[in-house]
Amino acid sequence: MRKTATALAALGLAVLGVSATATAAHAGPTCNSKWPGRDGMVRAWQLDDCSGIYLGGTESYDTDWGNSSGPFQGSDENRASSVMNSGYVGSYDIVAFYRLTNYGGGYTCLKPGELYADDLSDNTFSTDYPVDNRISSHRWVDSCSHILT
Repeated sequence: MRKTATALAALGLAVLGVSATATAAHAGPTCNSKWPGRDGMVRAWQLDDCSGIYLGGTESYDTDWGNSSGPFQGSDENRASSVMNSGYVGSYDIVAFYRLTNYGGGYTCLKPGELYADDLSDNTFSTDYPVDNRISSHRWVDSCSHILT
């Protein structure tokens, strides 16, 4: 009976397009409780597990998290320790986060099936720099495999 239930659960995840390993990676209870469903947004928090200061959220992009315009401003730059992708699934549903402003310095991506990264300390940009407290810009992309930096 247990094997049947496990197989049915795995089949259900496969139908939804979510892998069992991706689901298991979402251990953050606070991020789980803040998951809004698909509402078209990217969000960021100052601390792990979607906690601490809410840095902001947007359906749009932002070329400079530290300037005085756009959805992320001022001290938001280089402060995020957890991020969420509750964007709509379809084209341009992946959030690319960048180490520098204007989409420079390497990138890392958060796909819609991953939902969120509750601890950025174990992530690196494409240039091998740590992601935690180092995001300076973001944009929605259709694929992470062909981003030019």
